[in-house]
Amino acid sequence: MLSRLVLVSGSALKNSGSFGACVVQASRSLHSSSQNLAPVPPLPEKGGKVRHGIFPEELFTLLYPKTGVTGPYVLGTGLLLYLLSKEIYVINHETFAAASIGAVIIYGVKKFGPNVAAFADKLNEEKVAKAQEVKELAVTSLAQAIEDEKKEQWRAEGRQMLFDAKRNNVAMLLEINYRERLHMVTNEVKKRLNYQVELQNLQRRMEQEHMVSWVEQNVIKSITPQQEKESIAKCISDLKALAKATQARATV
Repeated sequence: MLSRLVLVSGSALKNSGSFGACVVQASRSLHSSSQNLAPVPPLPEKGGKVRHGIFPEELFTLLYPKTGVTGPYVLGTGLLLYLLSKEIYVINHETFAAASIGAVIIYGVKKFGPNVAAFADKLNEEKVAKAQEVKELAVTSLAQAIEDEKKEQWRAEGRQMLFDAKRNNVAMLLEINYRERLHMVTNEVKKRLNYQVELQNLQRRMEQEHMVSWVEQNVIKSITPQQEKESIAKCISDLKALAKATQARATV
């Protein structure tokens, strides 16, 4: 029956020429529409409330103001009776198979659903925990990278001071080297001057010694033997007089 309904609806759509144009127009509008840059709302963690496993709660709340509490149930029952009375939906073996399969599915959901849900929640919690751990590690590494970057920026700011200190050290070394060379030049000049002074003193002393020796030689040459004897006798007499005076002074 379902296959027949699909074939009938398919032939009806095929005969209508506007359906293809609508599909083409919808695809064109879908692909040619501008991208929406609005923020996407977060997906809900849990689904909405349903009744009887498949009917959303919003449908009942929508019909309550117009039909009352029993309105949705009356509407569903009337729609089902309409489909059956007009043979739009015919009950056959497929219906019983679908009902059996649905009953098995409902029983499985009621029986094993909580355990499967708990197992799925456990797996989800483990995945979330692993993702959170990875996130924390990434945040920690990024925070460390930020701290390292701040430290490097601080070092880069202090690099100018370091360059100034090194520049001052180089200038001091150049000044020390200049003063050492100046002191060395001064010492060398002083040594040469002292050498010249000593050379002049030596020359003067040698001239004096030569003059003294020349005078002595000439004086010795000018003394005769008689004068030498007279001077020796004079010296001896002076020594004797000096000895007598010393003895007299000592006795007194």
